[in-house]
Amino acid sequence: MRALLTNDDGIDSLGLQELARQVESAGFEVVIVAPSFDASGTGASLGHISRDRPINYEKRQIEGLKGDAFALDGPPALCTITSHLEAFGPRPDVVISGPNLGLNTGRSVLHSGTVGAALAAQNFGMKGLAVSLAVSDPWHFDTACRYTLELLGPLMAGPDRCALNLNVPALPYDETKGLRWGELAEFGSVRSQIIDQAEGSLYFDLVETQYNPPVNSDLGLVYSGYAAVTSLFGTTEVWREQLAAGSVFEANQALPSASAHGITKAPRAALGL
Repeated sequence: MRALLTNDDGIDSLGLQELARQVESAGFEVVIVAPSFDASGTGASLGHISRDRPINYEKRQIEGLKGDAFALDGPPALCTITSHLEAFGPRPDVVISGPNLGLNTGRSVLHSGTVGAALAAQNFGMKGLAVSLAVSDPWHFDTACRYTLELLGPLMAGPDRCALNLNVPALPYDETKGLRWGELAEFGSVRSQIIDQAEGSLYFDLVETQYNPPVNSDLGLVYSGYAAVTSLFGTTEVWREQLAAGSVFEANQALPSASAHGITKAPRAALGL
C-alpha cells in the first residue's frame, strides 16, 4: 500500500517527518509531498494554476526515511492532486495529512489545510486521514503517530472515499483515554480576531474560543483526554421534499437549506457512481 504524507505546516515540520517514518515502518510505501511554506488555513484551495506559471518543487532528504520527499510550492490540497496525477510516482492509496500543530475541530475544519488535503483525496477517489494535535510544549508527536497507526488498519479495510478527521490531546499516549467517535463541535478551539487595523492593513490573531463544547463533540472529547475521530464528506448537496434534480426553478419556492432541515446527500459523481 502506498501512502502520501502531507501537511499544511510545511515540509520542515518535525511531526510530519516522524509520522512518515512511523507509517513507513508499519509497512507502507511512503512519499512525502508537502508545502514548501506554512500553508495553514488554506482549506482545499489549489492556489493559482496556469499553464504559463509552473508550480515549482524541490526534492528533499528526510533523515531515517527510505521514501522520497518533495517540497511543493503549493497548498496541501495541491500536494494531494499532484500525487493523484502521479507527478511523484504511483498514485497513493491513502493520503495522511498532519499532524497539524493545533487542533482542527468543529466548523473550523472548513478552513483547515490539513483537513483540505484529506477531503481532496476523497474527492479524487482515495482515502484520507487528517491528523491534528493539541498544542503543548513539548509536542506529543508520538501520541499522534500511535493513534494514526491505530486508525490506518480500519481505514484501509473500510469503504472507498472515506475521509477521517483525527484530533489528539496534548498528553503522553499512556495518559490518554482511548479513541472515540465525535461529532463536530459548534466551534473550533480557536477563532480569528482582528486585533488592529491601519490604513490598508488588517492585523489578525487566533484566540481561544472560550466556550464549553458538548462532551461527545470532537473538541469536548479531546478536552476530556480522548482522541476523537470524525468521518467527513466534503461535497454535500442540500434538497427538500418535492424537489428533484431537473425541477424548474420558481422564484417563490422555498429554498433548500441545511438550516431549514433540508435533506443532505452526497452527489453521485462524488461517490464514484
